[in-house]
Amino acid sequence: MENSPMMQKAQALVRDCVDLPTIPTVAAKILKLLNSFDAEMDTIVDMILSDQVLAARVIKMVNSPLYRPRHEINSVRHALTYLGFRHIREIVMTCSIIDVFRDKNGAFDIKTFWEHSLGVGIVARIIAQRIRFPEIEKAYLAGIVHDIGEVFLSYYMKETLQEILDLIASEPLRWIASEERLIGTTHCHIGLCIANKWNFPQEYCEVIEHHHAPREAPLEPLLAAIINLADLFCSVRGLDYGGREWISFNLAEEEGWRIIEDFTPNRLNFDAEKFCFELDDRVPEIREMVTYIFVGT
Repeated sequence: MENSPMMQKAQALVRDCVDLPTIPTVAAKILKLLNSFDAEMDTIVDMILSDQVLAARVIKMVNSPLYRPRHEINSVRHALTYLGFRHIREIVMTCSIIDVFRDKNGAFDIKTFWEHSLGVGIVARIIAQRIRFPEIEKAYLAGIVHDIGEVFLSYYMKETLQEILDLIASEPLRWIASEERLIGTTHCHIGLCIANKWNFPQEYCEVIEHHHAPREAPLEPLLAAIINLADLFCSVRGLDYGGREWISFNLAEEEGWRIIEDFTPNRLNFDAEKFCFELDDRVPEIREMVTYIFVGT
């Protein structure tokens, strides 16, 4: 896809964006350290404390409805002890992406993006648990970052994104098809360019590129399929950007579901209709969590 006209268009758009933000330096160092085998809690605590914004965000996040501690946590060390190494990466990544785009004004409110992205991350985690996917944290993180291309469009191509929303509202057209028609590329291509620029791990780059076509993911089609379905569930339940074309869908006909059946034929215990009703209960929680995160920021 790298040499396709749509990828070339996306590369040009990202290259010509002079004020594209980057992942905060401290967060990037922490994420790199966590990928090694010699990460120590004291080192990570000191690194987080060296960035006051990140430290405050971590404490706020760990006290959010997402993690639900029994008692308020008011120190970074306590936060990381409560989370454990397994969840440090996801909270640092979440905090970093929040801060990257925090102070900009886009075609849609940034809370709308986070309702969708956190929703997809949370639903992806639930799906991963249901099908016994071995890396649940990876499913959550992939859900968080899958739509970074949409944020680019919202901030740097506001008028065009509004045209896309208007087009979807007026014609039975998929979101991707509208982007192709009006931009000549898609948020998947743009998101991949940003992910490469930010040195994201390859598995997240792949999900960003292929979450609407998981069968095309060469490395981890199952992870892409999980995000694909989580994205659909959230769109059906209104956790989207507005103007989405999805009203309902037949799970058995979805490419993502067929991939999950291929990879986990003996482990499926998943009632789609029941799951959608369960998600109804989570939607207010997700919106409450996003409101909590952005209060006072």
